[in-house]
Amino acid sequence: MIAATRSELVRLARPRLVLGWLGLVALFAVLINTVMFSMAGGDQPPTGPGVVFPDDATLATVDGLVAGVSSAASMFGIVTLSLWALLTATDYSTGLIRLLVAAQPHRGKLLAGKVVALTLATAVATTVALAVNVGIAPVAAEGAGIDTSTWREALTVTLLAQAWGNAFAAALVWGVIGLVLAMLLRSSALAISIGVGWVLVVEGVVASALDRDTPWLPGSTLTALAQGGNDSLDLAQAAGLGLAYAGVGLGLAFVVGWRRDITD
Repeated sequence: MIAATRSELVRLARPRLVLGWLGLVALFAVLINTVMFSMAGGDQPPTGPGVVFPDDATLATVDGLVAGVSSAASMFGIVTLSLWALLTATDYSTGLIRLLVAAQPHRGKLLAGKVVALTLATAVATTVALAVNVGIAPVAAEGAGIDTSTWREALTVTLLAQAWGNAFAAALVWGVIGLVLAMLLRSSALAISIGVGWVLVVEGVVASALDRDTPWLPGSTLTALAQGGNDSLDLAQAAGLGLAYAGVGLGLAFVVGWRRDITD
């Protein structure tokens, strides 16, 4: 599996891919913080598909420094889903999977190596997102007139580590979903379309049709996980559901990867 992981990491190290992935998460971090702080102070915190903003009172606490990471959790998730799906579906669309299986007949090791490599890349992307967020948040808060004195007084390594861990866990589950969709459909375009459509349209329609909260749906669950828990799900519940989604997804991916015919 080590050789498979190393091989995947070499493929991931392409400059365009690295700059595209890290550039997108950095861009979303800047945009979310700019919008979030500029719209603070309204009667109700603004919301939108895949985005939930805290109120101005929360932004004034030390949690406001990292609020942009959790607020943009679904957007970061879509980026992660898209890259995992693209890098998985490409193996089938280019026929590379045949060469990989010829070099390493144990398909389980191949898939495990890919998952480990993509997990490491997701960890790097999450670190970049948090770093950009911490850099831009004070500037955005100052421009919006938000008092940030508590940020300097209460900022700890633990706070940053918790924010990173929650965001990474949520992004990782999104990535697994992208990988599974790509393996089932053999198409990154379809996998990405389903992921984006689910976040922006489908989940909201399902919640409206049921006329009640649906915290158990993937988007809501992973948003709660990135936030470290919310009114609908506490952190333990969100982590449990997220682990269930990831476990089922990886199990399905290994079954499909093991049994699928790659000769056609």
